[in-house]
Amino acid sequence: MAAKTAKTATATPATGAKRAADGSEDSRQLAGRRIVLSYPGPTPAPGVLQAIREGRAAGVILFGENVTSPEQLATAVAQLKQAAAEAPDPRPLLLMTDQEGGKVRRLPGAPELSARRTGSAPSPLAAALDSGTAAAGTLTGAGLNVNLAPVLDVYDTPGNFIDRFERSYGQDPTRVGELGSAFVAGQQSQGVAATAKHFPGLGSAARDENTDARPVTLPVPLGELRTRGEAPYRAAIAAGVRLVMASWAVYPALDPDRPAGFSPTVIQGELRERLGFDGVTVTDALEAEALTPYGPTGVRAVAAAAAGMDLILCSARDPRQGEDATAALAAALDSGGLDRSAFVESVDRVDALRESLG
Repeated sequence: MAAKTAKTATATPATGAKRAADGSEDSRQLAGRRIVLSYPGPTPAPGVLQAIREGRAAGVILFGENVTSPEQLATAVAQLKQAAAEAPDPRPLLLMTDQEGGKVRRLPGAPELSARRTGSAPSPLAAALDSGTAAAGTLTGAGLNVNLAPVLDVYDTPGNFIDRFERSYGQDPTRVGELGSAFVAGQQSQGVAATAKHFPGLGSAARDENTDARPVTLPVPLGELRTRGEAPYRAAIAAGVRLVMASWAVYPALDPDRPAGFSPTVIQGELRERLGFDGVTVTDALEAEALTPYGPTGVRAVAAAAAGMDLILCSARDPRQGEDATAALAAALDSGGLDRSAFVESVDRVDALRESLG
């Protein structure tokens, strides 16, 4: 959950973003514009629609449980878009899903090939380009505009966490970067924003080291982390990828105390300063069990924002999760716990992405 320039494509901030920079909107509305909501079942929850109508949502993530048929999905997406059109300062929603290919597809349809099968295809680059283009076709056909793909993790052991579901292009970081960038180019040429994940890499996670299920620490030496884990991101950034998702694993070589998505060292230092990414950052699922030691929803949202994550992914299919995250961000903004200037810069980046996908 973007292609030919040497730097990330960045749209001019929208009128609403300029007003935010002038401080004309209250903290709760600014906070909401960094939140991605979710809901259970096939019908958008009333609370989600209300938050969107009030301009307190950047987007919505959809899962398999939200889709029962093409007709039902079209109705749901139309409801979400209508709610966005009724907001005080309307702008397009980020409507996203995980359509990686192979076993990880939330919507019926392409891409059929997993990352592993793409990497072993007779013409891998062509297969990756075709997969990205096909993924865009599936999403645009459903009215969506952001894909939380491709995965750029470089696996180190066959059958480990990222390889067991065929989510990695391979063991060569250069090749993974090339294939991921081809996927990005194909997808973004069709107007669907791509998301490189999970920075700075989950390729060394053992079979049972799943951040959705428990805390994970990956003690990879700094040199290896940069030459293997981070290397594909340099290629994807050069290819213009619009979003980068951070991992919830802890990387002691960079920050021994915090998961990557809570670490300014990882997000500001490695991703933005070292690799030069100037697009939109997005968290992995805020409800992940890896974050249990770090407090409830509100504390997690503030920690992610403080680290430099632009979008907070509230994907528990519980609208209250988004409300809790929004309230905590607004309170931290009002109290000075979060820097207002940096906060507005994040809102501007998100707004610019939204406007560019309209």
